[in-house]
Amino acid sequence: MPDRPFVSLATDFGAAYTAVCAGVVYTIEAAANLLVLSDEITPYKVREGAMLLRDALPYLPVGVHIGIVDPGVGTSRAPIGIATGRGDVLVGPDNGLLVPAAHRLGGVVRAHRLDDPAYRLATVSTTFHGRDVFAPAAAHLARGADLAAFGAPIDPVPLDVPEPTTEGGGLTAAVLYGDRFGSLILYADRAHLTAALGPVGYGTDLTVTWDGGTVRVPFAETFGSVGPSEPLLWVDSSGRLGLAVNRGSAAERFGLTDESTVAVRR
Repeated sequence: MPDRPFVSLATDFGAAYTAVCAGVVYTIEAAANLLVLSDEITPYKVREGAMLLRDALPYLPVGVHIGIVDPGVGTSRAPIGIATGRGDVLVGPDNGLLVPAAHRLGGVVRAHRLDDPAYRLATVSTTFHGRDVFAPAAAHLARGADLAAFGAPIDPVPLDVPEPTTEGGGLTAAVLYGDRFGSLILYADRAHLTAALGPVGYGTDLTVTWDGGTVRVPFAETFGSVGPSEPLLWVDSSGRLGLAVNRGSAAERFGLTDESTVAVRR
């Protein structure tokens, strides 16, 4: 609705704490059109939250988007706001969470620390900056406050994830996260697979190895291309490669986490 500023909210807090943050936004900007994008990001998983924001925000209206996965809350990590080329402002901790989404939304135009107490709650806790810092800042931005008024310029910290490599006849890629089905999403796309192995058609069997394990899987177009409980490598809806088990959990079967790295070869 054009007369209501749009605000989205994504956290690893669960419903109750996320609702408190939403309440703070409404208290400051009652006209806000607020969407809780998710309150179910796996706790502390910055990479998972970053990919959710990156993949989801392009489909949302231009607005102020709060992202909170903040294991460093209360430490020296900065609270930041990032203005993007599309016109959005992203609000959250400076731990890499917001940067992939900012790049999808036209790039980082400018970023500022969220330090001015005028745009915070009167009392700021050491452990709930979502309520005391990020939600108030987002609400004031939705009301028209200038991001530059919040604090000094800052260069956002990039997301901490190693780049994929395509040398030596194979693709090496980090596991970004496991989704709720136990599918493992890799920090690589089909172009990386082609660069490493040449053209790979659907149905081609590939070997996936990691520290302590190996599995032979088909490169499949969809889960139904293999039988129940069978593994596969596929391209997910955001264009990234993933290792999955049809109607099962690749994370449980293979013991891989977002700290793992896999290699894919013919």
